[in-house]
Amino acid sequence: MISEKTDRIVYMDNNATTRVAPEVVEEMLPFFAEYYGNPSSMHTFGGQVGQKITEARQRIAALINASPEEIIFTSCGTESDSTAILSAVQSLSDKRHIVTTRVEHPAVKNLCESLYSISGHKHKVTQIPVDKYGMLDLEKYRDSLTDETAIVSVMWANNETGVIFPIKKMAAMARERGILFHTDAVQAVGKIPIDMTEVPVDFLSISGHKLHAPKGVGVLYVRKGTRFVPFLFGGHQEQGRRGGTENVASIIGMGRACELVAARMDDENTRVKALRDRLEEGLLQAVPRAILNGHKTERLPNTSNVSFEFVEGESILLHLDRFGVCASSGSACTSGSLEPSHVLRAMGVPFTAAHGSIRFSLSVYNTDQDVDYVLEHLPKIISDLRAMSPFWQETVTEKAE
Repeated sequence: MISEKTDRIVYMDNNATTRVAPEVVEEMLPFFAEYYGNPSSMHTFGGQVGQKITEARQRIAALINASPEEIIFTSCGTESDSTAILSAVQSLSDKRHIVTTRVEHPAVKNLCESLYSISGHKHKVTQIPVDKYGMLDLEKYRDSLTDETAIVSVMWANNETGVIFPIKKMAAMARERGILFHTDAVQAVGKIPIDMTEVPVDFLSISGHKLHAPKGVGVLYVRKGTRFVPFLFGGHQEQGRRGGTENVASIIGMGRACELVAARMDDENTRVKALRDRLEEGLLQAVPRAILNGHKTERLPNTSNVSFEFVEGESILLHLDRFGVCASSGSACTSGSLEPSHVLRAMGVPFTAAHGSIRFSLSVYNTDQDVDYVLEHLPKIISDLRAMSPFWQETVTEKAE
């Protein structure tokens, strides 16, 4: 049934992490051994490194049409999320209510749940539900906002299904009530246009390794005039808003990556989207009882989440791996869990399908040949696995009768 491990790699797990672009690597290399000065040093050797960080800050700000002074460098998206939410909780200590959703990334979900527990339930958390397509009910969201709400934290696009939330409308509703608004835009930045002059968001999180920059670098956008309490105290770096010596090479790489994704966004939303659609439609046609998870159109152009009933997702991934196909059963941050995805559970996906969900997330480096390769092998994998499933055999028998 299963072939020997192949040397070919078809990478369709870009929502977990992306390939560092060759142009990014090239721009980073001199800052490991040639220009290694500390950007905070007074001498010219360090000062020229500081100037490159300033340039990177400008490049990143340009991607989301923000001011460079609104960009704070962090270590990752998780740190950016934590910084935004904890800043609001500390700066507005008289307000103890947080609004989020049932489908947030663990970086937000687990932090909010931890605040609830650590505070002895003094901090209250409201999680807005989603419908079967993964879409939020804006009326329920509006009703959840109170005078006690310190901050709203809602992801711009879901990491598992790619579903895009109406952040502009939601942020406007929060602003009407004087409530701070944070969005985890880790999956959205670089894939869809974002203009901070048009969206009344106070905090926005970005992660470098989701947009072809290295791992270990992120950004927190903080709108001018927003109350802010640092998460990491230390030196004067980031204008005193985030202590610690800068991750110079990665910051410079992230700046270059933001230039690249801006130039390639049209490709992402045309060619990559067409590849995603062809893969998705091919699987839904070739595999009986396959289900698309998420909204058909309000979705990132690169993401497809498909469930195959009566098959374990982990088994599918192991067999795909033997053919060199890299995909995911959900968020990389929850891999290893035996529980079905909390996102799919919130959407009401049947238990028989939730365990068999596979997320394909493409990038500008994917090709038509990659899609052909997956369509060649995956339907046979599902068929062979179902042949060993007593639940599938029972379903087939009932249908025949």
